[in-house]
Parts: sequence; structure tokens; C-alpha cells
Amino acid sequence: MARTVFEAFTATAKAAPANVFLSAPPATGRAYHPDGVEFTYGHTHHAVSSLREVYAGAGYGHGHRVALLLENRPEFFFHYLALNALGCSIVPVNPDYRHDEMLYQMEHSEADLAVVVASRVGDVEAVARERRAPLPVIDAEHLPRTLPKPQPPPRRGVPGLDTETSLLYTSGTTGRPKGCILTNFYYLNAGAWYRDLGGRVSIEPGRERFLNPLPLFHMNAQAVTATCAILTASCLAQPERFSPSRWWKDVVNAKATIIHYLGVMPPLLLNQPEAPEERAHRVKFGLGAGVEPELHKKFEQRFGFPLLEVWGMTETGRIYADCHEPRQVTTRAFGRPFGGLAARVVNDADHDLARGAEGELLVRWGGPQGPRHGFFSGYLKNAEATEEAWRGGWFHTGDVVRRMPDDMLVFVDRKKNIIRRSGENIAAAEVEACLQGHESVAQVAVLAVPDDVREEEVMACIVPMAGVAADRALAERLQDWSLARLAYFKAPGWVLFVDTLPTTGTQKVQKTQIFPKGEDPRLRPTALDLRERKKRR
Repeated sequence: MARTVFEAFTATAKAAPANVFLSAPPATGRAYHPDGVEFTYGHTHHAVSSLREVYAGAGYGHGHRVALLLENRPEFFFHYLALNALGCSIVPVNPDYRHDEMLYQMEHSEADLAVVVASRVGDVEAVARERRAPLPVIDAEHLPRTLPKPQPPPRRGVPGLDTETSLLYTSGTTGRPKGCILTNFYYLNAGAWYRDLGGRVSIEPGRERFLNPLPLFHMNAQAVTATCAILTASCLAQPERFSPSRWWKDVVNAKATIIHYLGVMPPLLLNQPEAPEERAHRVKFGLGAGVEPELHKKFEQRFGFPLLEVWGMTETGRIYADCHEPRQVTTRAFGRPFGGLAARVVNDADHDLARGAEGELLVRWGGPQGPRHGFFSGYLKNAEATEEAWRGGWFHTGDVVRRMPDDMLVFVDRKKNIIRRSGENIAAAEVEACLQGHESVAQVAVLAVPDDVREEEVMACIVPMAGVAADRALAERLQDWSLARLAYFKAPGWVLFVDTLPTTGTQKVQKTQIFPKGEDPRLRPTALDLRERKKRR
């Protein structure tokens, strides 16, 4: 067995040097490779070997960390694999980060070097000037022959399965982002787990082309999908970012056989006019999370392939998947516990709940290697948070789910997105799914607002479809739509129409960024109070 990701990559490069490893579909206006580009395993291995010599010559090695702000470019993997060969960890940087966010990440990670796309060198140099420890910044597009030497020198010993491969930062929706320490074993295990899911996840070695628009600072693309591609001599294709109007052209141009998605993508694609490319593809299945139940079957019928819902976190590496027929496409199901990845559903006191009840999902490895086998190694410089997440020997996910009588796990919502109204628990995701099914809704975020009588009330922040009047009449139609499909208390009591909703680099709505801290959303002049219409029917 390979001891590092680089060793696994080298084995594949020797066995299948002519296979395409990395692809960027053509895209007019893109800053890099606008005509598209592909790199074989052989070409990539040569580029990696050259970079490895450059890094090694400067003294980089086991125990060092190098920050990479390289966007979704194939060259990211040249640097990542070269550094992995030496035992260096990478710190991928979200290209949407601004000064303060990058300064925190560079301080916290103690990165020894930053390798950056040319357009962001000035921004990172400004960060380096404020960081307490020196931070050399290198232009990746004009790499010097000699790099600044790191201090201190590398650790002794050769890199192995337990060596830190990357430091990936959580989204930080509550407080500062936490740095997840991920090892070579985490990567290799995660890639093999994906490869071996079975059912509709049929991966043919040497023949697959994964199109994954998710960013390379995210575990989905960079750890799970890329490593699975390496282990199966397959191709990873990445557009610069997800574009609804260009998506099917990217799918066709990339010759994709497998696509990855997030819940925001299906409604945006269903809202696009029909295009010949949407059926002129070779896609066997899509793998992702968060498709609204009302849109799941519509998507599959229109575009001709199944969307397989999965669940996973940066901390877990492994994923659950609803990939065995019959799938449950109307329920937010994401699979059953299997293969040693054990699960419990508990209340706030960590007591197990009856089947069908809503509670927090706890997971762990059930094999003899111990509960944390294959998971993240911990949060950097935060042992307290690590142990709190692992209290009782189970990892606390923060996700509210149901475990059904047939063992199927069904997603309800993030624990922090539960709205408590008059003693009733309301999952924001359920209300969002309902509203997203209306033809006038382009995008929606549901959140809790204070209520003097009921503790909290449901507010829906809605981006209407183009050309739809955002007025009280529309708000009432949407509330009536909800009242006809949900228990009355779940329908929005407040509606606020907005032009856009803030999202992360992985296209998740940042609910904490919709309103400035401390603002009461009910006081917005355009907020519509519909509480009087919210009655039992």
C-alpha cells in the first residue's frame, strides 16, 4: 500500500502514463487556459518531479506547511503532489478570502511559504507584512529558480500514512474557522472509500472523467474526488467555477462521466432554458448533497441521470450515500451505515432516540483500530474543540437527521438552523425545499427571527426569478404555497425579497452574512409581516 498520496500517484503514472489526469474545459474570458487544457499522468509526473527538486533544493521537507492560493487550476496539483512527496503539508487558501481572513489563516497555520497566482501576489504580500513571523510570497506563474529557505529545517524521518497532508479550514459560520489536520491515510482512505461505494457508484478504472466544480480548498474535490481519480487512473476535470449558463457545455467539453454537485446547482440548472448539450452527455451519475426533494425527480427526468445524495464532512473523510436501488429521492435520504462507519441519532443529552425521531447524527469508526480511524487528526491548536467534538467516543456532526426503521438516514437540517417556534422545532431546510419548488423562486434562505410571543418566527429571504414582481402579492402566494404543503407553523411569517444571497466558495448560503451583526431583519423597510395570515387551516 502507498504511504503517501504522491506514492499512489507515482504508481498510477508509471502504470498509465498516457491517461489524462487533469482537465480544464475551455471557457471564454477565463484568466488561465481559456481554450482548455489537459495533462496526462506522465506529463503531470514530470512537472511534479521538477517542482519537487525546486522545493527540496530550498530545504522544504517533512513538517513544513506551504499555503497555496492557486484557484481551481490544474497546476495546483503540480505543487500539492511535489510538496506531498517531501512530507510538506499544504494550506489551500480560499481565493474569495479578503485581507483579515487570509491574515488569520496565515497566522494560525504558521505557513512557511505562500505560492500564489499572479493577480493575488500583492494581496498576500500585504498579509505577509502584517504577520508576526516572516512569510515569503512567491508568484506561481513566474516561479524563481531558487526559493527562500524555510526556518526551522525539516523534521527527521520519511513521510508516511500519519504525516499531515493538508490543513483544511472549516467555513467558520460560528466564530473563526478551525484548521482540520488531514493525513495521507485520510486522503488515501477517503479516495478508496468513494471508489468502493458500489451500487450506482460504478467506477471503471482508467475510463472515468469526474467533473467537479467545487473548489480545491474543499475536501470534496481536493481530497475525495482527486484521490479517487488517482487510485483509478481516471481524470479530474475542473471548471474555474460553476456557471449555470455554461454548465452543460463544460460537461460535454470535459467528456464527463461523473459529475459532482451541491444543492444550489439543480434549481439553477432547471431554471435554464433547454439546450442541446443537456442531453448530449455521457454522465452516468451525479454525486452530491442538498438537492431539494421536490426537484430531485424533475432533474433526473429532464437531464437523464441519477443524483446520488451523500453525506460527509471535512472531519469524517468517509461518506454515506443513497446509491443502492431503490433510492429514496423524495426524502433527503443519504444512505445507511455500512462498512464500519457507525452512526447514532441522539438528543441533546446524547441519549439514543427511537427510529423516526429527529436528533443529532453521531458517527465513528466501528473497527478495532479505534473510533477516530480515518477521521481528521484534530483541530490545529484547539485540543478543547477536538475533544468536545469527540465527547463520549463519537464525533458530533451538528447535523439533525432521522434514522428510519429500515436504517436509512434522512437529513433534516444543521442543528444551528433549527427554528424554535411555540415549542415546535422547524427545520429551515424543509421550508427552503418547499419554497424552492415554486416557479417564482430562484433562491431562498430561511432563518429564525425573534418573536415576542412565540420565541422565534420563520423568515424567508427570497431571490425572485427574473421578471417576477417582488411585492406583497407574491409574498402571500408563496406563504399560501407553503401553507398548502407544510404544517401551518412552518410557513414563513416574514418574507424579505433580496437581489442576491451571499454564498461561500462551495455555494452554500452564508446565512450569517445576510444581515449585519446585531441587525433585526424585521426592521428592514421592505420586510413583509405575514404573521396574521399564518393560521391553522
